[in-house]
Amino acid sequence: MSFVEIMIGEKLKEADPALDIMGSDRKVLQIACQDFTNYLKFRWNLMGQEASQCEMVERLETLIKESPEELAAFLAIWCNIWFKKWKERVKLLIGNQSANRLNQMTKTINTAEPLWQNIECKQEFQELIVATLIKNGEICGTEILAENLLKLELGENCTQNLNETERVFVALNNTLRKAREMARSRGPLIFVKVDKGYYNI
Repeated sequence: MSFVEIMIGEKLKEADPALDIMGSDRKVLQIACQDFTNYLKFRWNLMGQEASQCEMVERLETLIKESPEELAAFLAIWCNIWFKKWKERVKLLIGNQSANRLNQMTKTINTAEPLWQNIECKQEFQELIVATLIKNGEICGTEILAENLLKLELGENCTQNLNETERVFVALNNTLRKAREMARSRGPLIFVKVDKGYYNI
């Protein structure tokens, strides 16, 4: 685990002491770290750059060496905002809660999967959508939302009489618009289906 991951884990534990960051809530930490990475890439204008990961690591190392207190203070604020968003945006579904809507979304995403696999620049498209979400104030689940928004749009557009390239760009344009609208909305955006067996000990 990296130094930043450890710090984010500590700040999330401060935000909610009930979190088991190293156990059952490990995914929360992973998503928070992914979102923090996306946030830094956006703030430092590194989106879409090939060497962005290396440059970001270098900048973080410099921050850790030169002003660790400043980084810790920033992380505390960012993690509190992120965790507040997490509680607003993520909803656990137990049993058949909202099953129809979830099944329809899953069906649409599965329809888009073959086209998704063939898109050469899907990483660049995802980064555009992530940047749009962050620019409009959405910092939680950015990678998950970006990928699923684009897949949903591709799945919905599969009936149009467009060639593959046109369909992809129409879907991207519609997805960017929906990302802006979604970032301004309230309520859950990420639904996690929990098997009832999870609670049987």
